[in-house]
Amino acid sequence: MYLGTESQPQSPMGLGLQVSWLFNPTRSEITSLDSGNIDDILNNADVALVNFYADWCRFSQMLHPIFEEASNVIKEEYPDKNQVVFARVDCDQHSDIAQRYRISKYPTLKLFRNGMMMKREYRGQRSVTAIADYIRQQKSNPIREVQDLEEINTVDRSRRNIIGYFEQKDSDNYRTFERVANILHDDCVFLSAFGAISKAERFSGDNIIYKPPGENAPDMVYLGSLTNFDLIYAWTQDKCVPLVREITFENGEELTEEGLPFLILFHMKDDLESLEKFQQEVARQLISEKGTINFLHADCDKFRHPLLHIQKTPTDCPVIAIDSFRHMYVFPDFNDLSVPGKLKQFVLDLHSGKLHREFHHGPDPTDVAPGQPMQDVASSPPESSFQKLAPSEHRYTLLREKDEL
Repeated sequence: MYLGTESQPQSPMGLGLQVSWLFNPTRSEITSLDSGNIDDILNNADVALVNFYADWCRFSQMLHPIFEEASNVIKEEYPDKNQVVFARVDCDQHSDIAQRYRISKYPTLKLFRNGMMMKREYRGQRSVTAIADYIRQQKSNPIREVQDLEEINTVDRSRRNIIGYFEQKDSDNYRTFERVANILHDDCVFLSAFGAISKAERFSGDNIIYKPPGENAPDMVYLGSLTNFDLIYAWTQDKCVPLVREITFENGEELTEEGLPFLILFHMKDDLESLEKFQQEVARQLISEKGTINFLHADCDKFRHPLLHIQKTPTDCPVIAIDSFRHMYVFPDFNDLSVPGKLKQFVLDLHSGKLHREFHHGPDPTDVAPGQPMQDVASSPPESSFQKLAPSEHRYTLLREKDEL
């Protein structure tokens, strides 16, 4: 059922845009996807950009001619029909496909590589130039070839680096590595070396290693099959996508749309010690909660406004808080982080509703010491701050509201 912020009847201008799009076709050939052809078309496309839309959505109407012209521009550069595919799904006509890809707003532009949907959708400017540039970037080589192993010693150790050493570029091993790099190049830096240059690192055959952030962090070696895409992808994703991710204004919309509450460490940018403690305790106490809450860290200076919401300033950092997208709750004392089970109980109290109850009514009866009088303390937790980073109704037709504690 449609529960969005936009009604379906057309304004005259909106109807005009739609009629113009329907009856003034350009030379573009946007592929219409349905349940009968979607898998075949996407699986055979190196890169596919798919527009999930509804005809009655004014933002969808505005995007149609832009999307088509961007397709025209790109097809001049990549004429092979399987190199780049521009496609669309009418979500009213094909609700099964919309549900399959969890479409929650119109229009949504999702990127696919050989049938695999990329985690990050297109959220950039809706212009011909911006969309065309985005596709060019997706088609560029995600792997930097090194000409001397000394280059490996100068890689940026603040980044996550995946390095492949191969005898030949024209090999199944490298092609599998390339597929993985195409998917995860936003999360890791990928490098490669071949032939005589890589020989010193190939004492037992072709080889892939991970260099984690930190000058003294030891390398990690991939030990599985080099032609097994699923194994290499799983291993690389585990290394490239950390358990505790940084939230920024650039990825805030993407993270909020995942729909999971945030457990956030606010810390000063150079306070890596607090971040390391938080990462260790999340891994120790909360690994079982992965999938129910997002573990994040944020720069105190950049996110002063959320701190003010919970009556904190950067001078109070490090601070741990939960944002449920309705309210924010503060972990009482950062120094209690290493107390066994303390952080996990904070998260469990969110899921049980205890945090919400106690902010409104004071401590639960079971938390009051014997003989201590009960007090009904009326209070209201601060409203969510990060919800403001979610997709905007000024840019999308939003289909549903999430109801979190």
